[in-house]
Amino acid sequence: MTIQQTTNLIIPERKPRAYLSEDFAVADWEAIKPYFEELQTREVSYVAELEKWMQDRSELESVLSEDLGWRYIRMTCDTQNEETTQAFQYFISEIEPNIAPLDHELNLKLVQSPYLKELDPEKYKIYLRGVERALEIFREENISLQTEISTKQQQYAAITGAMTVTLDGEEVTLQRAADRLKRIDRAVREEAWRVVQERRFEDREKLDNLFDELLKLRHQVATNAGFNNFRDYMFAALGRFDYTPQDCFDFHDSIRETIVPLLSKFDQERKEQLGVSELRPWDLDVDTTGKKPLEPFKTGEELLEKTVQVFYQLDTFLGDCLATMRTMGHLDLESRKGKAPGGYNYPLDEIGVPFIFMNATSSLRDVITMLHEGGHAVHSFLTRDLRLNAFKHPPSEVAELASMSMELISMDYWDTFFEDEDELRRAKKTHLESVLETFPWVATVDKFQHWLYEHPEQTQEERHQEWVRIFNTFNQKEVSWDGLEKYKPYMWQKQLHIYEVPFYYIEYAMAQLGAIAVWKNYKENPAEGLAAYKRALSLGYTVSISEVYEAAGIKFDFSTDYIKSLVDFVKEEMAKV
Repeated sequence: MTIQQTTNLIIPERKPRAYLSEDFAVADWEAIKPYFEELQTREVSYVAELEKWMQDRSELESVLSEDLGWRYIRMTCDTQNEETTQAFQYFISEIEPNIAPLDHELNLKLVQSPYLKELDPEKYKIYLRGVERALEIFREENISLQTEISTKQQQYAAITGAMTVTLDGEEVTLQRAADRLKRIDRAVREEAWRVVQERRFEDREKLDNLFDELLKLRHQVATNAGFNNFRDYMFAALGRFDYTPQDCFDFHDSIRETIVPLLSKFDQERKEQLGVSELRPWDLDVDTTGKKPLEPFKTGEELLEKTVQVFYQLDTFLGDCLATMRTMGHLDLESRKGKAPGGYNYPLDEIGVPFIFMNATSSLRDVITMLHEGGHAVHSFLTRDLRLNAFKHPPSEVAELASMSMELISMDYWDTFFEDEDELRRAKKTHLESVLETFPWVATVDKFQHWLYEHPEQTQEERHQEWVRIFNTFNQKEVSWDGLEKYKPYMWQKQLHIYEVPFYYIEYAMAQLGAIAVWKNYKENPAEGLAAYKRALSLGYTVSISEVYEAAGIKFDFSTDYIKSLVDFVKEEMAKV
């Protein structure tokens, strides 16, 4: 089916600069320094001048952020390219450390301005709250530590990006190997699972030692800033004004009580349907009716084309977002050797058109990832015209609402990927099960991270034991790991968030609840549900998390009762498939 797409696509251009010169480029610190110094010394005599000063600073931030973004994108697209890796490292080691103290001085200049009280409080309250928090936690001695942390975090992508395995005489990435876990032949699945685990196992000590180094550095940053541990520091750094660590623990408990038993029941049914005496880790992704794996596309280009079609069926604006990115070449979708693992949507603040990176093979999971990152991309487009750069970067609890909601509200149009009705039903059922599976895995990773940073003197063996204990609390209670015990203590090493973006994870579960609620509203009234979704996202970070959720017509709530009500809705929808 060919979808009517817009014929007058307007490709965005960078807005004229009001502060930096049009030909300014980030070459080195000496080229950037004069702008920071001018902002620091500029006389501000009335409130309009203060707002102009804020806008000029925002423009500088946008330019620097986009330059760093492109360096990161190019590095992750080819982790073996020394030139792009060095370009990223140069920014991290030679530019960022110089920015940090001057950025702190600019924050001080802002909050100490006599005209601050004349700013519109409704317009700037969230931004100023974040500035005040940044001032509270800033310590000059942490600048060099943050640089060292950034450099070490990069090592994770290099280590994991180099991991390949050989199957049937062909060298493949771990992502492509994992596709075999959907094969009907159990022996093929087992071979793929074992070879992937063994490859990860080879680098276990390297990754354990890397984390030891990160743990030590992160704890030092926290204690320098006056915190007991890195967890408490990150709650402040991430601007978690709306909930506490105890709220996270309560959320974990609610997930354990409400969702874990349901998933155990699903696994019991899976075991019976497969007719196996024991359910093993390589039995969890195969279709239980013995049908071949879903193959919704064959190439990255086909994945993109079909996703664009789905977005256009939802809404012209949504389709235009992805079509614009395709025209501008802001996507790198297919898995290949040397490419960093995972997927992301990287906002590019000055042009306002983000970049989507992922490792697609040909699976349903890849479709979900593309829809997910496409939701992030739409968010970038909806916020690109907000007044300050800081307004365009909401916290993860909001950012992930954008992406996870897109996975669900797009389901009515998945026939673009699955023309066969039976395959369409399988795809929807599989994804809805994975939506529920999100919760215990997020609880596992989040609870583990709390423990990691509450126990900075941990040994590697203690870390492995705690991971297994937490994993067993939330996951695979019906699955036999007999003979595979050596792999389980290292499963956390595949979660890049633990290495690269610590404590960015509980938001997935919070946003998943919100996404189910958005989907429920959409099912009840598609036009209003979609309008509320777009309206909420367009707020960026100009209001609190709860106010964004309210604008979307949902609640920022992760109580047991609320979880149960939304899980019941998902179960009802699964029964309809």
